[in-house]
Amino acid sequence: MTYYYDIWVSTIQFRSSSTLTYSSTLRLNRGSIVQVPFRNKLILGLIKTQTSAPNFKVKPIHRLIHSSYLPDSSISLLTWLMNYYPSSASTHLQLFLPNSIDKIDSSTKEDVLLVVKQIAHKAPKLTSEQESSIRTINESSSRTFLLHGDTGSGKTRVYIELIKETILKSKSVIVLVPEIGLSPQITKSLEDYFPNDVIMMNSGLTPKTKRNNWIKILTAKLPVIIVGPRSALFAPINNLGLIIMDEAHDSSYKQETAPFYQTSRVAAKLAEITNSKLVMGTASPSIVDYFMFDKMKVPVIRMSKLAISVDSDLDTQLQVIDLTDKSFFTRSAWLSDVLLESIDKSFKANEQSLIFLNRRGTASTIMCRDCGWKALCPNCNTSLTYHSDKHLIICHSCGFQDKSPSFCPSCNGHDIIFKGVGTKAIEVEVNKFFPEAKIKRFDKDNSKNDSLEMGYTDIKNGKIDIIIGTQIITKGLDLPKLTTVGIVIADQNLSFPDYSSEEKNFQILLQVIGRVGRGHQASSRIIIQSYDPMSKPLRAAITKDYVDFYNDQIKLREKYLFPPFVFLLKVYCKKSSSDKANRDCIQLINKIKKLKLPVKISSPSPAFYEKINGKYVWQFVIKSKNRQYLLDIISTLPNDWFYDIDPNNLL
Repeated sequence: MTYYYDIWVSTIQFRSSSTLTYSSTLRLNRGSIVQVPFRNKLILGLIKTQTSAPNFKVKPIHRLIHSSYLPDSSISLLTWLMNYYPSSASTHLQLFLPNSIDKIDSSTKEDVLLVVKQIAHKAPKLTSEQESSIRTINESSSRTFLLHGDTGSGKTRVYIELIKETILKSKSVIVLVPEIGLSPQITKSLEDYFPNDVIMMNSGLTPKTKRNNWIKILTAKLPVIIVGPRSALFAPINNLGLIIMDEAHDSSYKQETAPFYQTSRVAAKLAEITNSKLVMGTASPSIVDYFMFDKMKVPVIRMSKLAISVDSDLDTQLQVIDLTDKSFFTRSAWLSDVLLESIDKSFKANEQSLIFLNRRGTASTIMCRDCGWKALCPNCNTSLTYHSDKHLIICHSCGFQDKSPSFCPSCNGHDIIFKGVGTKAIEVEVNKFFPEAKIKRFDKDNSKNDSLEMGYTDIKNGKIDIIIGTQIITKGLDLPKLTTVGIVIADQNLSFPDYSSEEKNFQILLQVIGRVGRGHQASSRIIIQSYDPMSKPLRAAITKDYVDFYNDQIKLREKYLFPPFVFLLKVYCKKSSSDKANRDCIQLINKIKKLKLPVKISSPSPAFYEKINGKYVWQFVIKSKNRQYLLDIISTLPNDWFYDIDPNNLL
């Protein structure tokens, strides 16, 4: 007997999200992974459903890859994802299937996990805030929760208790982290309590390990705990009961390539499909999330007290250094005398120092070193970008242009800077002052062997004296020997031409400041260097006043029409010349306007990184209060155009 199946195929040669029909003499399940012929080669396919015999000739399925098949929850999530974040079937299938899955023989023995069900490690006693948080999550009829906990308030302890309860109900758990570098840290914490239950899933694993872990999850008969970045959401997990999204505000949770999904939205949908709980933990919730949670009456659980009990009051000294006051910088142009003295004190006491510099600050900026003035767009209130080829300052949100300033319009000074300083330069500077110290730099330029995930144990054990790094070192790291935190330029993120720059700056500052004062050391010092010591993001981060900062930002978002008050679609092209890119943008904008949809379209402008691989990148932004209109526009875009729906930024 012959059976017929609608199958999603994984090949870039088929750009549609629709299925193709194939035949087989085998009775196969929905979600089965198969190999099918496409043109002159064999490719992966995933069975969507069995169908009736078509009125055209079809090719037979070549082989069944594995006897197990994806759970219905994965197929439901895939179907939803294709509609909500439109792209080709191949693009979506890459999320759900490991790259080397076709190397598995269909007769491969299923690898069933033997899970130990007792808790191996005695967890610390819960604080009253932690108990209250857990009780709210367990007793509420809501499916989604925002756990707004200050750094050091013990969110991880809450996670562990929720995981324990879920595992004892024979349900599995997904724990999401924003960076691969944090996976080993949280995996180690969980393995102390749940031996043999934890499986890592991330792109840093070898193809073989990733494939084997994927098979373990697919074939597991008992509950498992999956730890990984955003891609862990697509693991073929059965009987899911809990999703934890740690550092939920982090921009790494936005997929920056097709299908451009936002992890929190996908996690919420998966929780709905599987009737699971979703707990989003963060010290600084995203403005969009906080607004939507408040609007929809979703529980926001507040934790503000330090989880670790200490014998005496903590002495955490915080000092803000004005970068425009040169008297603070007699020994170094970028490291103040106060910061150097604090690093020296920590080094001599066999304690650690952390020096933070935002990686993005190495890009061009327009700022007056005398008074701290910044070039802002009058239409969007975002920073303008300098383009040296045209000697213009341009807004990448609305297209506003002006001549580059030769003097400061605020103080008439001529000390206008267009560049910042990078982590490598800071590393050279620190080595000059502390040649005997063990210094380690962590940023995206590190090789795998020098990465944070490989060096985490040495950092935690105090084998590194001075840590220099970008955002990766601020995300959830608990460093018991850390006593000095230095922020080289607190305003760096504000120089970016984007509506969310102040929010990201606040989040980063709050994370960095929160690395000390956690109860491990009796005294610690925070030195913040800033061109604008009175800036709202900085002051709000110092006082941990999220609500005041949120209220200020939400008014600006409403005034200038940015999320959560509108949905955004960024449309861009890559052309051989800047003039051609501009002309093509105008032509496409005119075509979109003929659709007569209630949307607002910006003027075209160069992308923040205007020239990439010899191509000129230009973009325009479309705003709408109805997301469906943006999906309608996406369906009309030419094949050689690119887009990002719900972008985190407009750079």
